[in-house]
Amino acid sequence: MSDKKDSKDVQQIKTYRNFGVIAHIDAGKTTFSERILFITGKSHKIGEVHEGAATMDYLEEERKRGITITSAATTCYWREHRMSLIDTPGHVDFTAEVERSLRVLDGAVGVFCAVAGVQPQSETVWRQANRYKVPRVAFVNKMDRTGADFYKAVESMKTRLNANPVPLVMPIGKEKSFRGVIDLIHMKACVWADDDNAREMTVGDIPDELLEEAKKRREVMVEAVAECHDDVLEKFVEGEEVTVPEIMTAIRKGTLDLKITPVFCGSAFKDKGVQNVLDAIVDFLPSPLDVPPIEGFNPENDEKIMRPLLPDQPFAGLVFKSITDPNGDLTFIRIYTGEMKQGEKYYNARTRRFDRVGRLMRMHAAQREPIDIGRAGDIVAAVGIKESITGDTLSTKDHPVIYEAMNFPDTVISMAIEPKSGGDRDKLSEVIGKLVREDPTFKARTDDQTGQMVISGMGELHLEVKCNMIQNDYKIGVIVGRPKVAYKMTLKAPKQVEARHIKQTGGSGQFAVARVKFRPSETGAEDFEFIDSVKGGSVPREYIPAVEAGIESAVKGGGRIGFPYCKIVAELYDGQSHDVDSSAMAFEAAGVLAFRLASEGNSLLLEPIMKIEIEAPEEKTGDVIGDLSSRRGIVEEMISKPGGISAVTGKVPLAEMFQYSTMLRSLTQGRGTYTMEPASYEPVPPNIAEKVLADLSKG
Repeated sequence: MSDKKDSKDVQQIKTYRNFGVIAHIDAGKTTFSERILFITGKSHKIGEVHEGAATMDYLEEERKRGITITSAATTCYWREHRMSLIDTPGHVDFTAEVERSLRVLDGAVGVFCAVAGVQPQSETVWRQANRYKVPRVAFVNKMDRTGADFYKAVESMKTRLNANPVPLVMPIGKEKSFRGVIDLIHMKACVWADDDNAREMTVGDIPDELLEEAKKRREVMVEAVAECHDDVLEKFVEGEEVTVPEIMTAIRKGTLDLKITPVFCGSAFKDKGVQNVLDAIVDFLPSPLDVPPIEGFNPENDEKIMRPLLPDQPFAGLVFKSITDPNGDLTFIRIYTGEMKQGEKYYNARTRRFDRVGRLMRMHAAQREPIDIGRAGDIVAAVGIKESITGDTLSTKDHPVIYEAMNFPDTVISMAIEPKSGGDRDKLSEVIGKLVREDPTFKARTDDQTGQMVISGMGELHLEVKCNMIQNDYKIGVIVGRPKVAYKMTLKAPKQVEARHIKQTGGSGQFAVARVKFRPSETGAEDFEFIDSVKGGSVPREYIPAVEAGIESAVKGGGRIGFPYCKIVAELYDGQSHDVDSSAMAFEAAGVLAFRLASEGNSLLLEPIMKIEIEAPEEKTGDVIGDLSSRRGIVEEMISKPGGISAVTGKVPLAEMFQYSTMLRSLTQGRGTYTMEPASYEPVPPNIAEKVLADLSKG
């Protein structure tokens, strides 16, 4: 009986496809997702992004701006396969949404613009997918646009993404004359009826004038995919005919092994080519059973745990997102093993507490579909979870497990915020608490000196969106200060110190001596690193963690100036203790003192440096570069693109880039666009550092 049930479960899970749509802003992700919903019958009307009616962009802010801010999940069906689709943002300020989506998805569709090819944020999301080893297929969109070039876009995937793209189709026509594709696997021409009814596709023989080129491109494709499968490669090398099923098997294996990326093309806005990608998702992207079992560990004994991703295993799921909602806060969970039932309690090993699932549902963007049970392979939303946050693992108390959490970048910009009405202060604190809980890259703190609430995020747009949500969704009027850069500090030079924390006040005193060598990290690692080099017990073993905790709190606290330190290595090599008066508290205080001694007069101010790419008309490039240089920017590369556009890439300090979009518009007559993402922290020039610190001391 059990074997039959297992077999049925396995067969069912094999028909699941959990995938995300990832791309640069404006490549057409949300339009592509809307077409999938329409073609699969999930939507009866297409929601257009430019009309502010996209199903997947359901927040008011998204509809006003025409961009995706939060990742939206939905479920639809194609060829008897259940598809859980997550449409992710393309703007770098909301990169955390992509990060946590890719962490729990089995596959992805990368959407690229046929005119622009690989763009900066395309690189960022591709790297994120590489980090989580997510198999991908690619869709080159906007093939009917002026300047569209399918093969140039494919070439940019090789050069800029270091990917191995393998086109499985050949476009018929380009730009306005783009009317279909040749399926290189089956050697058939797929031609759309007309622009107004592109869902009607005629499959027939390849036109004679394209047959020779199609044969050559098929040969290249077969050679590329044959290398992914030994049996197919053997047939290919020996000159035997490789059958269609063998080609399909090789493509699937190559995709799952991350050796190739199958590439398709079309125009999502005109419904062209989306069905080919739906078929590719079924044929080539993994089911939950095709990815390796996720590795976790037992919090009780640190043993590694790897369980088959099946419903008959003990329950375990990863919380990857939470949303504040008037109808009940939602917690999104990817179920890896076992079953989750509504009304049940599940154990969070981080908090060592239970969370009860009130209601369980599948999401269709903002709409909820109630379900009684979620099984391995499912992505579900739960109402009623209070304690668990993004990155937590829920499991059973008898079989606890913790999966690796997600890493999110540090915030780079902050601003003061306060309510217009004093009576809204508590309400504002509560709302900001909710926003912090649902967005790991949004931070809030109270400034010790001014008592003001300070919010921090990934960019101007990120904070602007949060402030608009506070005012429009929660109806709290707020006053915001000017954005401020999140500076950091590091040490100028190595320094060796002796920190003596000795107090005698009658009764038991406090005695701790720590001798520490400090130095800037040579590897450039952002984190604080502590090295224990104590010999002979001069500092008892039980007090060494206290010294580390003291130094770390001083490093992160930022000392007198208030900017946290980074790239610091601290080596505790000697010290002294007292049998009666020494304590962990005394050694922690010695650690704090040690760093204060090392940093006084030995600190260097660091600022966030952003990687920037600007696209502007060629005749305006000189003005753009001149302006960038005046902002202490460095131009690294300039590339000509179709349509008389130049792409300028380089690095520039964030401090010089506030309100840059307004300046770029005026320089380029409204035709310039840019994207930025954090690159590194670098020393601030001395004259500017003096001004920053002087402004800070004025308060």
